Amino acid sequence: MSALHKEWLLTKQNYNLTSPTSIYFGGGTPTKLHPKDIERILSWVLPNAPCEITLEANPEDVTLETMRFYRQLGINRVSVGIQSLNPQELDILGRGHSAQKTIEAIHTIYAAGIDNISIDLMYDIPYQTESSWENTLKHIKDLPIDHLSLYNLTFEPKTSFFLNRNKWTPYLPSDEASLHMLLHAIETLESYGLKRYEISAFAKGDKRSLHNIGYWTARPFLGLGPSAHSYWNQTRWANIAHLGKYAEALNNHIFPIDFQEKLDSRAACNELLAVNLRLLEGVHLPSFTDRHGPLPQDAINTCIHEGYLTLDEHTLKLTPHGLCFYDTVASILV
Repeated sequence: MSALHKEWLLTKQNYNLTSPTSIYFGGGTPTKLHPKDIERILSWVLPNAPCEITLEANPEDVTLETMRFYRQLGINRVSVGIQSLNPQELDILGRGHSAQKTIEAIHTIYAAGIDNISIDLMYDIPYQTESSWENTLKHIKDLPIDHLSLYNLTFEPKTSFFLNRNKWTPYLPSDEASLHMLLHAIETLESYGLKRYEISAFAKGDKRSLHNIGYWTARPFLGLGPSAHSYWNQTRWANIAHLGKYAEALNNHIFPIDFQEKLDSRAACNELLAVNLRLLEGVHLPSFTDRHGPLPQDAINTCIHEGYLTLDEHTLKLTPHGLCFYDTVASILV
């Protein structure tokens, strides 16, 4: 907390900050902090104008008392990482909660007066079947949630899953089963009123994540804390991940940056187009070129020819086929 405060003071001194659109406590398990620490952080950064304030929470950390306290602080959105409601899958993922605890936690958050609740779901888990996936989806219907993020399990380097990938790979769902689970989830979630508005995101009514939309539309953001990422003036950087080295840099009044790069205008434009296309509403090309410059027309034509993109009037969108192969689209554009 001491180091974080020092980083905040450096940030205030070096950036022309305006009232934020969103504040997001994430990047790990912020509910492991004492609630009073969350209050202290908000006292540094919270403007007079209200904004979307999201807190990531693990089900095992949720109590009615703490959630009411967070609500009084101004936190108006909670994101719960549930991943699955199948006991075997939760055990494989190393989650510290049961399916029943998850369900109770979500109802507790709602009872505390926070009615903007998001959850994460995951498919492509070892030993997962279409039947177990269907059982998880059925439980979602009666939860008081307004937002859902849907991800497939990936073996990220330096994670336990990556190190043990040879153990788990034989038990992953087949490509065909994975596609069926994805398509069935989209159909089921939309029948619950959770409309897909981005490749991995679903929302009811106006409960889209303002914070995540900022990532997809290149709104500048500043991340504080070990491993935090930032994007400002076409420059992006990541903080030192090691807590001790992070604190040491700040004790010396140095920004704790581990990695930094500034994209040239063409690369930034191409990357932004690819990220914008994650939104199902697509990209209005005249507006985009006015703000960011010329388009990678050859790459766009290739994607249209391959059936990944469609151009309707002046709006470029992913096709249903493109939605399933977004990584390919992004690699062509970038």
